[in-house]
Amino acid sequence: MSLTRGTPATDVLWHDLECGGYDRDLPLWRALAAEAEGRVLELGCGTGRVSLALAREGHEVVGVDTDRALVDAFNERAQAAGLDAKALCADIRHPHPPGPFGLVLAPMQVIQLLGGPADRERALRAAALRLGANAALACAIVEGAPAEAGLDGTDDATRPLPDVREQDGWVYSSLPLGAAVEGDALVVSRLRQVVSPDGELREELHRDELAVLTAAQLEREAADAGLRVRERLEVPESEAHIGSVVLVLEAAP
Repeated sequence: MSLTRGTPATDVLWHDLECGGYDRDLPLWRALAAEAEGRVLELGCGTGRVSLALAREGHEVVGVDTDRALVDAFNERAQAAGLDAKALCADIRHPHPPGPFGLVLAPMQVIQLLGGPADRERALRAAALRLGANAALACAIVEGAPAEAGLDGTDDATRPLPDVREQDGWVYSSLPLGAAVEGDALVVSRLRQVVSPDGELREELHRDELAVLTAAQLEREAADAGLRVRERLEVPESEAHIGSVVLVLEAAP
């Protein structure tokens, strides 16, 4: 039974439930922000998981996302907390808002949600245009296929528990089911369930499609956009999330 009708579930709720509690990458973004000179720009900011964490440490942060509901939630939270952070509804393939920025972040494999190499290069070029002096663009990716990422062979004993939230008598659950390659996409699946106050259960399979990508391939695309690798970092995997490789890029001389 579909979750799209008859329940109060929203994009913001599911985004917060499935992404809001993730913190394995925050130390890395904090360290990069501490070294940056100037404002921070987050691509695909969602409701502000990364941006608001950086703003709480005194950084001026701007986020962009194409989902208006997520942007509105970001701005409401930033304003309520009195943080120097704002979000705009914009496409990361376009150079808006203008720079310069001391650091541009693309967490949670946002670069792999684009259509393909041409769209990734547009996003890389747009980010490069906004880099200030000595600035960096940091992109997190899942490298390769599930077997390389350690996602295959999960048994019931080691399968992660669902993310669960109760709100106004409704219970929301999202269970990670794993990932598999389908054609040129790495498909990450979750079982979403909603239980109403009177006990009615509804569920649906939710799928996020990421382009299969290697760090070497992204490095070549970055070079075409006038960028070079400054360093390569890693975010460890967790029970419910794939580990990431982070390419820290800078303007090529």
